[in-house]
Amino acid sequence: MSTPDLADLARACCALARDAGAAIMRVYAGDFAVEHKDDNSPLTAADLAAHRVIVDGLRALTPQMPILSEESAEQAGWDERRGWTHYWLVDPLDGTREFVKRNGEFTVNIALIENHEPVLGVVFAPALDELYWAWTRGNAYFATKSQSGELHTRRRAAPLLVAGSRSHADPRMLTALDRLGPLTLVPLGSSLKFCRAARGEVDLYVRYGPTSEWDTAAGQCVLEQAGGRVTELDGRALRYNAKESLLNPDFLACGDASVDWAGLLRGTTHG
Repeated sequence: MSTPDLADLARACCALARDAGAAIMRVYAGDFAVEHKDDNSPLTAADLAAHRVIVDGLRALTPQMPILSEESAEQAGWDERRGWTHYWLVDPLDGTREFVKRNGEFTVNIALIENHEPVLGVVFAPALDELYWAWTRGNAYFATKSQSGELHTRRRAAPLLVAGSRSHADPRMLTALDRLGPLTLVPLGSSLKFCRAARGEVDLYVRYGPTSEWDTAAGQCVLEQAGGRVTELDGRALRYNAKESLLNPDFLACGDASVDWAGLLRGTTHG
């Protein structure tokens, strides 16, 4: 897909993400019930409302392209998915636990996957009014209530600022981070961790434990186009739709791509 095509799609997806965010905020403003899915993750009317807005919009935008959303009633099976070269990957409400806690740290994630890589990503945090978007060979951008512009990661800082999950702490992460020396842990929900690294506000995000591909794809695109990198903990690229399971391996997301973060976390590289 050409860069002009991606630029047009990115603009359309930004509008869709804002529409989905508006649907989420209508639920957020009132009382809402919380159900639980088979994996015990929470589900609200806001997840489903955002899903409908995005899926309807993407079908109108690219009628022939498959859509994989966390809230699809029936997920496409591997026999079908393995033949996809282009598809939309959507998390209509990333950070439902943060939504339920009403701390504002939840996002709408829309990504376009091409040959196992995210080539377009849009992340919108409706409660914070923060929008992030990027596409391959098109740089990365942000817009808030007070400012907008291009996104650029920063060189490794000292002491490090490391983003961590508010709702999914893992003792293995703390053990690995001990190898990095002095640092400050910054709790953040949802894909905002990728976006804050893209803005140069944190240096690293390390994730042990299960995440799904729709949790990471949009944020990965934004961070990588801003100059960062997202890899498995052994340094291999994080890839999409390359296996039957939609769960990601453990991974890291960094702002300074010149640092061997995987080696530092394993203790095989000295920083």
